[in-house]
Amino acid sequence: MPTKPRLAALTASLLLAACLSAQAVTLRIANQGDATSLDPHSLQESLQLTVTGNVYEPLVTRGADFKLTAALATDWKQTAPTVWRFNLRKNVQFHDGTPFTADDVIFSYDRARGEGSDVKSYVGQIKQINKIDDHTIDVVTTMPFPILPDLITNWYIMSKKWCEANQAVRPVDRRKGIENAASFRTNGTGPFRARERQPNVRSVFTRSPNYWGKLDSNVDEVVFNVVGNDATRVAALLSGEVDVMEPVPVQDVERIKRDGKANVLQGPELRVIFLGMDQKRDELLFSNIKGKNPFKDKRVRQAFYQAIDIETIRTRVMRNSAIPVGLMIPPQVRGYAKDLDKRLPYDTEAAKKLMAEAGYPNGFEVKMNCPNDRYVNDSDICQAVAASLARIGVKINLEAETKATYFQKILSRNTSFYMLGWVASTVDVHNVLFPIMGTPGEGGRGQFNLGAYSNPKLDALTDQIASEVDDTKRMAMIHEAMKMHQDDIGHIPLHQQTLNWAVRKGVTVVQLPDNFMPWKFIQVGK
Repeated sequence: MPTKPRLAALTASLLLAACLSAQAVTLRIANQGDATSLDPHSLQESLQLTVTGNVYEPLVTRGADFKLTAALATDWKQTAPTVWRFNLRKNVQFHDGTPFTADDVIFSYDRARGEGSDVKSYVGQIKQINKIDDHTIDVVTTMPFPILPDLITNWYIMSKKWCEANQAVRPVDRRKGIENAASFRTNGTGPFRARERQPNVRSVFTRSPNYWGKLDSNVDEVVFNVVGNDATRVAALLSGEVDVMEPVPVQDVERIKRDGKANVLQGPELRVIFLGMDQKRDELLFSNIKGKNPFKDKRVRQAFYQAIDIETIRTRVMRNSAIPVGLMIPPQVRGYAKDLDKRLPYDTEAAKKLMAEAGYPNGFEVKMNCPNDRYVNDSDICQAVAASLARIGVKINLEAETKATYFQKILSRNTSFYMLGWVASTVDVHNVLFPIMGTPGEGGRGQFNLGAYSNPKLDALTDQIASEVDDTKRMAMIHEAMKMHQDDIGHIPLHQQTLNWAVRKGVTVVQLPDNFMPWKFIQVGK
């Protein structure tokens, strides 16, 4: 039995802990989906990257104004056409106290370009990284590549020592469903560290005590809740159970505004939602057409395009929270060409005629893969597409599922017809030309071109665009490449998605156009 002085001391200690706990500022977030892993190299998907981007950091990042700014590199410059010198930040520690050095950058490069990585396209233009000293590196590119700093803002640096000690030298492979220590535990240099992980339920992050930078935030703890049901998510916001929710169901935007307890933040997102088709296999995996692949015929691809009632999707499904597009990039991305941003006309009869000319007067059956918890009203969009295609005799066997299984499936290219959304995170068209339109190949080229559309001329132009420093010449080449893809109907663009976040009054956040939510910019008031 403790003596009275010891008991008094214990009581005082508990009271102090309770007081400190009461003063801790907690940010409560509700999202329709979860990061499928805490491994920052395992999936190139915005939600996963925004969550892990609060724990891990890149060499170069984007500030609250979305402009490039220093992170783990303090400065950078080209010292030769294919060489970039990066000076690394000193006195930075990983969460376990291990010092950050050039060895971690080189390790993270090898990890990101290696087996199992889903972020190969971020480092695909890098030939090698040379260590000058512990805090200086030279990044050698395969060709002159002036937009390298823009490209690597979502390539996060991991601890070589920690990964080796925890058997996490390679990232988890989302196509195979393999997990490792990095799936559930973290050790970054970022402002927050993972404390608790319950996949698809909730994750808890706490402020790192040894973070090198100054934060524009008073948040000590972040509770990231997964609330898939739209009505439940909205109810949690309006009842005060959560501080931030994303996305806001488009049908509830006006209701939340009228309620007055929260602000709705809206703006154009860099994301374009589009449809892809298997154009490589001689026979589709999931269709009643045997012995050939209808999608290899441009007339069929065009028929699908012209059969889609995009205005119904815009007005009824998206409640005007989407902007129909004719290109795979929105106006905010460098390389956008207004004269090309025109959709083929919605014309059911023209689509029927094209199908008949291609040898499918009665249509055919094909399975369509779609997520139901990744994009705004994603499964509803797919249902609308299916209804449109039914008018030209195409029977869509829709398979809508949670993104945890959806991405595993389509990234393995086990699909015939699918929906995908893409953000040009570099705010440059090369980030669409290379990973989405490029012929699947080395270094991340065509890594997310899941239907394997291929045009060697476009690939050659993409390489020229990557290294061209004359802006006039570069824009002309971009225009040619985009027109080429458009004429081929390599993919079917649908719309630019609109950002809809809801934030409890008294909470301030920074809404970035790539839909990333850096917690280091969030202030929670009482």
